Amino acid sequence: FAHTVITSKIINRVNESREATFEVELPKTAFITNFSMSIDGKLYPGIIKEKASAQKEYDTAVSQGQSAGLVKITGRKLEQFHVSVSIAAASKVTFELAYEELLKRQLGLFEVLIKVRPQQLVKHFQIDVHIFEPQGIRFLETDSTFMTNELNEALTKVQNETKAHILFKPTVDQQKVNPELDETLLNGDFLVRYDVKQVATAGDIQIFNGYFVHYFAPQEMPVFPKNVIFVIDRSGSMAGRKIEQTREALLKILQDLRPEDHFSCITFNNKVVEWKSALLQATAENVASAAGFVRTITARGGTDINHALLTAVSVLDKAERLPERSVSMIILLTDGQPTSGESKVEVIQENIQKAVNGKYALFCLGFGFDVSYNFLEKMALSNGGIARRIYENSDAALQLQGFYQEVATPILMKIEMQYPDNAVEGLTKNNFKLFFEGSEIVVSGKISNELDLLPVEIKAQSVSVELGNHEKCIVSMLSFIVQRSKCQREGTKTVGLLNHSTTSRKIVSYFQCFVLYYKLLTSLSTLQIPYSQNIQWESTAKQIFLDIIIKNIIYQKNTTLVHEECEMLFSLL
Repeated sequence: FAHTVITSKIINRVNESREATFEVELPKTAFITNFSMSIDGKLYPGIIKEKASAQKEYDTAVSQGQSAGLVKITGRKLEQFHVSVSIAAASKVTFELAYEELLKRQLGLFEVLIKVRPQQLVKHFQIDVHIFEPQGIRFLETDSTFMTNELNEALTKVQNETKAHILFKPTVDQQKVNPELDETLLNGDFLVRYDVKQVATAGDIQIFNGYFVHYFAPQEMPVFPKNVIFVIDRSGSMAGRKIEQTREALLKILQDLRPEDHFSCITFNNKVVEWKSALLQATAENVASAAGFVRTITARGGTDINHALLTAVSVLDKAERLPERSVSMIILLTDGQPTSGESKVEVIQENIQKAVNGKYALFCLGFGFDVSYNFLEKMALSNGGIARRIYENSDAALQLQGFYQEVATPILMKIEMQYPDNAVEGLTKNNFKLFFEGSEIVVSGKISNELDLLPVEIKAQSVSVELGNHEKCIVSMLSFIVQRSKCQREGTKTVGLLNHSTTSRKIVSYFQCFVLYYKLLTSLSTLQIPYSQNIQWESTAKQIFLDIIIKNIIYQKNTTLVHEECEMLFSLL
């Protein structure tokens, strides 16, 4: 969990009013918890309003020439917060933006992305990151897209068993492109990556003020063999760079298959073409044959997603001589809407869910912005997988490979996190189809204040026959008892950027709001209802979340910040 505070101080040294702009790029998954301005020592705090009801006020403010700002998408991971204000002669303004972000563990690491773009030399520039992990810090590194030897001298890192401090404080001279020009080198990404020590078999639990958060990330477990079918869109819209990048990524992914894996490839436009009619083991000979097939893929024709996916399910259904304990999955890559065969997305979603019937996991990759991403996401979530957008950039092939790496190493399946029924309520999602090496399961809920111990049972299936004598290899029924007095910690998975001050009380209550909201929207994605009704339900979910965050003083991108005294509105779209 990361708590970030960004502060910008601007002084108008001329004898006339000037416009000051505060512009920050923040992660899409972040929740704004505060924005305030201080003009000549007078504080203007923000209050929360629902976006739709505040739209009229926002339009009025803009039409009257008053200062206003928006949050908008600027890339695959970021949104932009922008506000301008007029500063009187010889006056100064201080902007302060705070946001919270739940860090997601991917490929064994947590990552904090800080976008650095001051657009000028800054006399007092500083990035100050504090990490505190009671479990212990296993790994820590920093990276940057703009670092030079001179700037590297301004970077210091101090680390012990449970804490780390990273300070980046370049002087004005160090920031310059060269001594003769007043141009800044600071333009790009500053990244902090780290991981924690996994000391307890059943994970780590934090309890505070009636709430708990349970982190579970088992390690060093054998990997399930995979039975994977790649379903690739080769319709006309994939022509050009898209199909080239897809071929490039697939060729490298094929090389990453393990010898015990089984696989096949299906391509489709308005017709479906199978590399082979059955799954084959990933031997060197079969991988080479599949690579030859991939090199011949060309793009033309329509898009029959329904037929392609039903064909993939049929191949898995008919598969023989597969490893007894293995994970079967379908990976779909498409860039457009269904235009051939069955074209109604509701019918396609229903057909695929009925065919899969919980037996396999479906992962959907949407290439570009012409694709119906909501449709892909709903279809993936309904079938035990996830969806991911692939951006049409020069690194699209790397994005595809990166996604495959995330799902290439399943180590547990059918995971159930069980807690006493009479001890917890408001529980977030606690059962999961698959767990991949390097990721993390997080469960939260409200706990009885009178409970002194929290028993936890974790059930899952593993590939290892040493985990149990049962046919399904149940992982022990792990028991984990937690004493509340030992869990009142000062913070966990917390990274502070500037003025860091976060407590467990704040972390756990914020976290509960985050995961309940995501659980609500995820549940909507799996409902068998028309999209028009789904939009109404999503609106209801956002209103419920708004009620929650008002009680917890959290601002999120579905709300609007209003500075009433200053007559400012910030529409967080």
